[in-house]
Amino acid sequence: MYQLHGGCHCGAVRLEAQLTRAPGDFNPRACDCDFCRKHGAAYLSDPGGSLAILLRSADQLRRYRQGNELAEMLLCRDCGVLLGALYAAEAQVYGVVNVRALDEAPAFGAQQPVSPRKLDAAGKIRRWREIWFPQVIVRS
Repeated sequence: MYQLHGGCHCGAVRLEAQLTRAPGDFNPRACDCDFCRKHGAAYLSDPGGSLAILLRSADQLRRYRQGNELAEMLLCRDCGVLLGALYAAEAQVYGVVNVRALDEAPAFGAQQPVSPRKLDAAGKIRRWREIWFPQVIVRS
């Protein structure tokens, strides 16, 4: 397992991601929606890995739903850093992390442009369940 650490600028939110393969085997996905593009986001996930989001306080995350409002974009309430996104269904939480919020800069593969706007709601959900972290913990 490969461990990655990160978080927001002010330190109120910390991230811990575990990958099943070396970071270079992953191509962060650069979403072309207006929200992600304006934040310069590129997302990383591993369907065999895990993600922990550790909060200084329970109300530290600002959650923003956009588009079809299925996923929650996660931003630090204080400094505004876009940390990633969550999708919850049937007591299961799936997540993705913004590589721009990672502390170290591991050598990832080339960014891959993606356009989830072209998928209907069912297509997005199917994709998230296939490629996002299926083991996500959010705790303060």
